[in-house]
Amino acid sequence: MKVFINPGHAPNGVPDPGAVSDVTGLRECDVVLSVGKLVEHYLNAVGIETAVLQSDELYEVCSEANNLDADLFISIHCNSVESPYAEGTETWYCAGSSDGKHLAECIQSQIVDHLGTVDRGVKMATPGKNGLYVLTNTDMPAVLVELAFISNEDDEKLLRFNQDEFARAIARGVTDYM
Repeated sequence: MKVFINPGHAPNGVPDPGAVSDVTGLRECDVVLSVGKLVEHYLNAVGIETAVLQSDELYEVCSEANNLDADLFISIHCNSVESPYAEGTETWYCAGSSDGKHLAECIQSQIVDHLGTVDRGVKMATPGKNGLYVLTNTDMPAVLVELAFISNEDDEKLLRFNQDEFARAIARGVTDYM
């Protein structure tokens, strides 16, 4: 089994750090890279091969995953909206992928159960509508995990202080899927 892990947005935040907390300055690119590397560590510890690539060039991300012949693809992100009240975790998969949906359900369940985030559900990305490029341009079951809202005070604290727990939950979701 080979899992391709894509921490979202640009390395070192240049040119795109993703969402940034208005209150603390916490950057999505930093949180998801940390979580992604920890997921890699935990999956490697149980014998699962991994590759990690953080890049804002989505074509490069998808090409690398496809060229490596990965069995699963996981893109990790933090959510953000103008309202400081939005909170919780959601996991996306591509329409027509029952394996992607199953992987999304496994990861979503682990995060919600073990970190106590609000369950915003497993959501389907539809090509041409809300396709989420990395989900519709990879050849393997793929998910995009929105860990929590960096724009929400309580969720931001989880993103800042519980990165290891997020990583463990994602890794457990992968092993549950298997």
